[in-house]
Amino acid sequence: MFHKNKTALCLLLVVLLLLPSGYQRASAAAAQQASHIDAVLVMDASNSMKYSDPNHISGEAMKMFIDMLSTQGDKVGIVSYTDKIQREKALLEIQSDADKADLKQFIDQIDRGAYTDISIGVKEAVKILKQGAEKGHEPMIVVLADGNNQLDPKSGRTEALADQELSQAVKEANSESIPIYTIGLKADGKLNKKALADLSDQTGAKSFSTSSADDLPHILSEIFTSHQKLKIVPVTTITANGSYQEVTVNVPNANVLEANISLMSSKPVDVKLIDPSGKNQPIPSANVLRSKSKTYSLIKLLKPEQGDWKLQVKGVPKDKIDINLIFNYDLELDMAPLASTSVKRGDAININAYLVSNGQKLKDNGLYQHMTAKLIVKDLDSGDMKEVELANKGDHFEGSYTIEEKHQYELKARAEDKSFYRETKPVTISAKAGGAGSTQTPAAGQGEKKPFPIWPVVIGIIILAALAAAGYFILSAVRKANKGFVGQMVVEIRDENTGEKTYPQYKKLTAFKGKFDLHQLLQLAPELKETDKLIFTPGKNDHLMLKNGSACLVEKSGRAVDASRGAELKSGDRLSVSLPQVDKTILIEYLV
Repeated sequence: MFHKNKTALCLLLVVLLLLPSGYQRASAAAAQQASHIDAVLVMDASNSMKYSDPNHISGEAMKMFIDMLSTQGDKVGIVSYTDKIQREKALLEIQSDADKADLKQFIDQIDRGAYTDISIGVKEAVKILKQGAEKGHEPMIVVLADGNNQLDPKSGRTEALADQELSQAVKEANSESIPIYTIGLKADGKLNKKALADLSDQTGAKSFSTSSADDLPHILSEIFTSHQKLKIVPVTTITANGSYQEVTVNVPNANVLEANISLMSSKPVDVKLIDPSGKNQPIPSANVLRSKSKTYSLIKLLKPEQGDWKLQVKGVPKDKIDINLIFNYDLELDMAPLASTSVKRGDAININAYLVSNGQKLKDNGLYQHMTAKLIVKDLDSGDMKEVELANKGDHFEGSYTIEEKHQYELKARAEDKSFYRETKPVTISAKAGGAGSTQTPAAGQGEKKPFPIWPVVIGIIILAALAAAGYFILSAVRKANKGFVGQMVVEIRDENTGEKTYPQYKKLTAFKGKFDLHQLLQLAPELKETDKLIFTPGKNDHLMLKNGSACLVEKSGRAVDASRGAELKSGDRLSVSLPQVDKTILIEYLV
């Protein structure tokens, strides 16, 4: 018995010792991934927007934002609201052009409603991100509205209650570090610019307004670049003459993951592309993608070769075509650890910052050539800000800052060139009393010999063992919660009153971790709310486990299934879920 307990204790101690290193490895892996966006696009779908945006340019702008996202890894959700949620699409992880097409098709299907309550849209967007945002991704919300509420008088809802719920949603967004960008349309002169600006200011984001919906694609570009710490690089504006006109697009270095070339024009534009070696590149092709819409064309170059690309553009005579460039980079800026975060007045703090790609210091030092850098110092006691230029040493930036007061400071470095900027994570240092230079007086009798503290050691071992056991179970729970899914589900919805059935929709399951409910798979449609208690979890051998906590009837291959305690699904299995409240049936096929 003693040997068994001893073995178990040893195993638990090993688990406890492994936990920190495992966590560090996971953190390091996350740090090496390129930054991704988790965005929710929120659109006011009230009738007033017919006058603010009669040509539905807002939808076109949202589509362009989606097209600018990376070809893989970013996640997008959409909320259309009036004084209720009109339509909603939960976060969809983009894995292909088909996923982007699915999102853009959803935008085209958004309809209008009579009333408006912005708190409804913002609150739902925050909820979607809290439930589905990926750890390590950059969350954001983009709201396109006129900023005015028009509540249904029959609902009994008051402006005070709407304001209270909006304030709570903003508070939750701040707690989750979710910036809320706002765009106001004032074509009819009824824009509440202050309300939208306040909403953005409270979350550290930007607010935009325009009297012309034609400006929206450019504004969405500004939001995209601001959130990703990128800059729009103006290429040129040409007046089309009916023939091909050549424009040079320079890819400055080998660290560009994607180059987004946007061509703003409300009329058809034809393009040809020549790479730096002089070869014609088909559009589209494996490394060149093209998206077209009513007001823009977007060409995306994947891992483009460094150098001058030639873009040949042909448009309708006298049509102005605005051409801009946005690069996506796999780059971060790191600051070397400071010698100490506890300092004295007059101390000089040495700063070293360097670019990293995929978790490693940048080897291509040519990128530093045209960059500038500075140290941004914030006095946390007075609120004063100061900038100190950092010297560009060819493969890193360096400089120093001398502590001026016995205060607490926040330091971060910023480096930039014409197409992007990066900032290090802020570091807090303190020059207050008790910081560096302070000494501790040895306790009386420190030199006296004391007996070995056997009982504290025993108690410590017991506590350590308990922590190890807790760590083991926590680790197991974390692994279970993060276990991924494979395959996809084919979903159809049949109306039992009319017999009509929707087109099959293919839902990839790889975006979910740990568990998901059927309501999420159905894009959180309000009328299908009763499906939120049908829970799917990963099973062995790529199977699924279904647990039904609802009043819905579940049938498998035509036979009723008691899934209240769990039922297993393998590839090819089909389910039908009958919803008694709305007389609809959800038809599901699981495929791996």
